[in-house]
Amino acid sequence: MPGLAIVGAQWGDEGKGKVTDLVAERADVVIRFQGGNNAGHTIVRGSESFKFHLIPSGILYPGKTCAIGNGVVVDPKVITEEIDG
Repeated sequence: MPGLAIVGAQWGDEGKGKVTDLVAERADVVIRFQGGNNAGHTIVRGSESFKFHLIPSGILYPGKTCAIGNGVVVDPKVITEEIDG
């Protein structure tokens, strides 16, 4: 898959997380490149629901490389809670 950037044109709540999840399955790498934990998105897989604020939603797809870029403001407490589930 060629490079693809999903960037909002407003101030949030535009569905970027949903679009990212839709294309993540076909991507090799999923990167969260900026922002903080003030917003999030929920992904539903079957009967399970996953809430992400910092971790890229591509993490739900086996074999994907996920990264958090240096433009992301990481709150250690929030990311630890997110990792622990």
